[in-house]
Amino acid sequence: MSVNGSKAEVKSLFIAAGCNRIVNNVSWGASDLVSFGAQNAVALFCPKLAQILTTLPGHKAAVNCTHWLPSNKFAFKAKHLERHYLLSGDADGTIILWELSVADNKWRLVLQLPQSHKKGVTCITSFIVSQSDAIFATSSSDGTVCVWDAVFPTTSGGECKLTCLETLIVGSRPMVTLSLAQLPGNTGLIALAMGGLDNKIYLYCGERTGKFVRACEVKGHTDWIRSLDFSLPIFSGELDSILLVSSSQDKGIRIWKLTLRGSLANTEGTHKRGEISLASYIEGPVFVAGSFSYQISLESLLIGHEDWVYSVQWQPPSVAAEEEVGFHQPQSILSASMDKTMMIWQPERKTGIWMNVVTVGELSHCALGFYGGHWSPDARSILAHGYGGSFHMWKNIGVSSDNWQPQKVPSGHFAPVTDITWARCGEYMLSVSHDQTTRIFAPWHNQDPQSNGDSWHEIARPQVHGHDINCAAIIQGKGNHRFVSGAEEKVARVFEAPLSFLKTLHHATSEKSSFPEDVQADVQVLGANMSALGLSQKPIYVNATHEVQDNPGNDGLDTLESVPDAVPVALTEPPIEDQLAWHTLWPESHKLYGHGNELFSVCCDHEGKLVASSCKAQSATVAEIWLWQVGSWKAVGRLQSHSLTVTQMEFSHDDNLLLAVSRDRQFSVFKINRRGTDEIDYNLIDRREAHKRIIWACSWNPFGHEFATGSRDKTVKIWGVEKTSSVKQLLTLPPFSSSVNALSWVGLERQRNHGLLAVGLETGLLQIWSLQLERGDDSIPTGVTAAPIIRLDPFMCHVSAVNRLAWRNRENNENCTSLQLASCGADNCVRLYKVTVD
Repeated sequence: MSVNGSKAEVKSLFIAAGCNRIVNNVSWGASDLVSFGAQNAVALFCPKLAQILTTLPGHKAAVNCTHWLPSNKFAFKAKHLERHYLLSGDADGTIILWELSVADNKWRLVLQLPQSHKKGVTCITSFIVSQSDAIFATSSSDGTVCVWDAVFPTTSGGECKLTCLETLIVGSRPMVTLSLAQLPGNTGLIALAMGGLDNKIYLYCGERTGKFVRACEVKGHTDWIRSLDFSLPIFSGELDSILLVSSSQDKGIRIWKLTLRGSLANTEGTHKRGEISLASYIEGPVFVAGSFSYQISLESLLIGHEDWVYSVQWQPPSVAAEEEVGFHQPQSILSASMDKTMMIWQPERKTGIWMNVVTVGELSHCALGFYGGHWSPDARSILAHGYGGSFHMWKNIGVSSDNWQPQKVPSGHFAPVTDITWARCGEYMLSVSHDQTTRIFAPWHNQDPQSNGDSWHEIARPQVHGHDINCAAIIQGKGNHRFVSGAEEKVARVFEAPLSFLKTLHHATSEKSSFPEDVQADVQVLGANMSALGLSQKPIYVNATHEVQDNPGNDGLDTLESVPDAVPVALTEPPIEDQLAWHTLWPESHKLYGHGNELFSVCCDHEGKLVASSCKAQSATVAEIWLWQVGSWKAVGRLQSHSLTVTQMEFSHDDNLLLAVSRDRQFSVFKINRRGTDEIDYNLIDRREAHKRIIWACSWNPFGHEFATGSRDKTVKIWGVEKTSSVKQLLTLPPFSSSVNALSWVGLERQRNHGLLAVGLETGLLQIWSLQLERGDDSIPTGVTAAPIIRLDPFMCHVSAVNRLAWRNRENNENCTSLQLASCGADNCVRLYKVTVD
């Protein structure tokens, strides 16, 4: 795209996002990609790369469920597919069908299902009949279950045909789990098992053409049913039985056997009883479907979890099975529970008794339980998603015996991300969120020559807090890495990097970072510990002896009072969730008291001498901006100008001016004079009502005293500070499609006073504008030429409001054609773009 000779292209480098904290949210497809809901977006990650590849915009409410067609269960039927499909359902009841074209990795929204549910979708399940035909079922909190038939095109460009076969009204207690299967015996009948907020499993049967009738109820569990999964037919001489596994809040897992008794014409003599063994079943109900009758019996009861079992899943058949021989359904089940463990269950060879053969996850303090567990299509890896929006993956790297080892996975915030800021030399970016964490993302230098460049990962979680965090600023001066954060509390907190982080950063960049060894020697703090009931993170000193406390009454169990000690170490590869949650904290060095309400915004000057902070306010006295001196952390100024919350502040690039914008629709520009080391003078140069609605964002021109303001009135205005210390409006950009929530101005060429302005909207969309300022002889701005050079594709943008934009700091601000732009938003995502300008 080119305007005024400027050409620009944008590429997505990195996406961080946490998983919505809800059951049935994750699906591992035959495509070997994992889908999950991240707020209103459907996110896709590649387990091999441990990177989120893209997010799909389309939902207007939080995504509850995703489900691949074909899923991991039917990977053996999915060889050489040109297109894979994905279903996603949200909290409003909307269900969308997406298509992935394998050849060019392009996604498209195929259609939104008509007759959507009236309330949130709770489960989506499917049965693949052939490569071009699938049946899927959806359940919702509105008390209905819909069964659909999907016919996929066999040629590219063809249309998908969807028909609703049946809508079942299941009553006031909604269903939360479904599973579909073909009944044994080549009868062409479909079974639909459902379970929900009572302790029974309901079985419905129907033809391929529709009309499902309730066949029977299966009782046994003593609490709500949480997960159901039918096996594929089991070869035991003939295809006469399938298994159904169920899990419940009663902490138990049950395996049920559905056996064909015969057709109703000759039921006598066809019902063979197997030999009596320890695994012999307990007779359950007999039901009739079409002209056949079936026996349900309890095959096994699996006890081992200590909390609700949220998911059970049969191991997918091996893709390697030859077509002539047919597939083989492995006798292996994966379960995931709120007790922080996943278990693999298999029958013993001799007795046939089902045993727990693998347990993973029991050491993690951070997961607070798993919401679901999934097999990879080749069954070599297992994936769980946890209460903290996190993923946990293990891979079986054993040759002769099982050896399940943790693997790298993507990570990110699981609530809106409120602020993002770059380290002073651009080594990493730091984001804060309403999920009460601060996270650091950095490029990790790959030793592998096959890999294309550095890949970005979360390398530290400096602050894990008890309040939602609203803002953060990294101190830009020399010395150790420090940042100030403000949360839903009246104090701002200052954190300083420990030695373990400096060494980790050194590994990540694999070069002499901006932090030489001799300065590292001055850092006496190795890491930080979480306090059990307080909010401060206490330092762990380098020379401290590690004392083991005797507490015989505790028996090693976690209680509220006993938070495990952190073990901070220098990381030599990107960390996994367990390490991030406990061992990468930064110690808190100071608290800044003064504000009367919760902190709302904070910024630091470019020399690293001053920090400005503001809080939520509804009166002029509370809306004061406080200035703090870095180092002594004394309050050195209280700037009064606004009557409502100051939403953003920024120092000009020569640090002489401080710009603030507010909910009261005004901006103020203060002159900051430094007298000596400790004293600061400040005076208000200009205050003006600049917009018709709240001003959300502001940004200075790096090459001068011009700045931009962005408002809920959908406009961006450019202003210049004149020598007479008054502010003059230079330009109003054409109106945008929605509220302007974030702005960031970066310099391209100082001689021509040319730069780029990134604009983030409430809809999540991003635009980049080229700005060129004309100046008169006395270097006073006389006008601005502005043109949009790129409007990002919605598939690259946020799906909810953009909260902050930040260009990556560069060593020299002169004539650089390749730039990086970080953004964060209400869709829980942190995104990084590479912007190339010719």
